[in-house]
Amino acid sequence: MFSWENPDDRVAIVQMNGELRHAQLELLSAQCATHQLRLRFSADDLARYGQPEILRKAIAAASDLNDYYASIERFIPHEAAGPDTGGSTLGKEQIFEATTRVLAYLHEHRNRFYAGGEPLSAEHKTLMRPFFSPGILDRVRVVELGGARLSNPSFYSEAKTRGFVNLPQIPHLPSLTFIDVVVFNEKITERVLFHGLVHAVQFQILGPERYTLAFVDGFLRTNSHITVPLEAHAFVLESKFAQRPAEGFSVEEQVRAWVKERRY
Repeated sequence: MFSWENPDDRVAIVQMNGELRHAQLELLSAQCATHQLRLRFSADDLARYGQPEILRKAIAAASDLNDYYASIERFIPHEAAGPDTGGSTLGKEQIFEATTRVLAYLHEHRNRFYAGGEPLSAEHKTLMRPFFSPGILDRVRVVELGGARLSNPSFYSEAKTRGFVNLPQIPHLPSLTFIDVVVFNEKITERVLFHGLVHAVQFQILGPERYTLAFVDGFLRTNSHITVPLEAHAFVLESKFAQRPAEGFSVEEQVRAWVKERRY
């Protein structure tokens, strides 16, 4: 059994948590893909017309993972149960209102920070060039707040009264992308910059309106911003970049593939 008092064990614990985070991001990607299957096809259709061998492998993998993590869950110290965080059932008018407010927030902060934003440095462009098009790298501006932090939107208080208790806490996020401006609550790092640029690509391909609607819809279904497909995909690509930074791939192609597959 590991002990934090043992220096060798501390190194192993850090490595273990890095691998756990990578596994969790891959599971988020699988969860998003499965959710899209659930939305488009009934269980009966999948059982009747899905390729049997692929279905059996998917079911076996899901079952094995469930058994494995359930065996770990027994040892996790239990905390007091929190409020229900199930998905919302807002009506169309309320979803439209929520989307409008979030979109206004994005535009307001984009306009606020763009003028003072800096282009990507030559060093950052060189690092990101294997993953992003020159158009994105030339267009995006970055802002490092230097000790200050973004605040939560003013509409959060009303959202909480409607039962949304798991809203993303903006001051605690490493960065936030406002269309084509990435604002950093903390010092710019390569990994956080990559994550912010993925969102800039999503904004470019989807457009701000469609991006915002997809984000709001995803949050209302899951009540957790990290499982919103837009965010989950950014984490998956970020993890891929962190694991193999020397192996370039096109983020734009990855985003377009998810759009084509209706995973957003």
